[in-house]
Amino acid sequence: MPGMEEPVSLDRIPQGEILEVVREMRSEWLDFVRALVLHESPSTLPESQRPVLDLLGSALGAMDFHVRRVPGVRSGGMLLARRIPARRRARFQLLIGHTDTVWPVGTLDRMPVAMEDGMFRGPGVFDMKAGLTQMIFALRALETLSLEPEVEPVLFINSDEETGSDESERHIRRLARRASRAFVLEPALGPSGKLKTARKGVGRFVVRITGKSSHAGLAPEEGASAIQELSHVIQALHGLTDFDRGIGVNVGEVRGGTRANVVAAEAEAIVDVRVNTIEEGEGIHDQIHAMEAITPGVTLQVEGSVDRPPLERTPENRMLWHAARELGEAMGVPMDEGRAGGGSDGNTTNLYTPTLDGLGAVGDGAHALHEYIDIDRTLERCALLAGLLLLPSGASP
Repeated sequence: MPGMEEPVSLDRIPQGEILEVVREMRSEWLDFVRALVLHESPSTLPESQRPVLDLLGSALGAMDFHVRRVPGVRSGGMLLARRIPARRRARFQLLIGHTDTVWPVGTLDRMPVAMEDGMFRGPGVFDMKAGLTQMIFALRALETLSLEPEVEPVLFINSDEETGSDESERHIRRLARRASRAFVLEPALGPSGKLKTARKGVGRFVVRITGKSSHAGLAPEEGASAIQELSHVIQALHGLTDFDRGIGVNVGEVRGGTRANVVAAEAEAIVDVRVNTIEEGEGIHDQIHAMEAITPGVTLQVEGSVDRPPLERTPENRMLWHAARELGEAMGVPMDEGRAGGGSDGNTTNLYTPTLDGLGAVGDGAHALHEYIDIDRTLERCALLAGLLLLPSGASP
């Protein structure tokens, strides 16, 4: 096995030719990403995912991929694609993406598709329809150059990532357990285009408080205020935040009480947690679940966990990062890395296989009205992905 901190030899990967072919596909590439963006596909509208999945499936089928559509119950379903004939027992490299966006249908009316000054603007183009386009055209570039990856590419595209991948996570876990490595086409980190070599783990907790109601004017002493206890709970939770260590605990929603003149019998807090390591997540989990009420007559019930574990900089992941950086330098495309505060499906694949995230579009404005991609730099990332797909099997542990 190669040294984990050493870059993989890339002598057999024709970096310059790949980049040239991708650039020659610019017009077709833009037409494809435009078609994806014009099909608005919010997570909350499952039927809106079908046209996007159809476009992707058709493009993959034209390259002799066997495309399987996995239906969803609450989501718009999933797409699984691999070469024909499928070598079921062979190891493979997993490409991950999602079709859903945070934008409701009708957003195009106030946020139309536009190209100006080398930028492509539109809802969902950065997160992550340009990344989906990169998948297709990286494979097309290899096909054009008659380059066959040593490790079989398998694509998994879901439609519920923006809402937590509730339906698709079990499929991602199953695939990641068998994969040699995983490439996640989430957008790059910030306008500088850093690859995401680490992501924070994300947790959600609910603290429910039960007290006893009474009339606030006639018999306040007979009550036990859940809202009074909630005030203590909020302070205790925010006290777990440690900015120096990168641990965040935020009470983002609170509810409680019925009327101003009634001592509140019920209240709850909904809590977001961000951690850098699995160990930190376990520690925060234990601290939140160990909380006890200090208001007489009140009880606490805590639910939740850090359910999206962090993507950590493991030795295996570092090897993929070094390969990407060396390949980028060979193409004249310098690479840098960073840590993302949010989670992705890469947090899940990382539990089972070496993972490199943030390989998607370079731009800015995820979930924001100024969402855009830098066209030329995103085409370079498409070429980078094609090169990474040619990594030998020895590049994965």
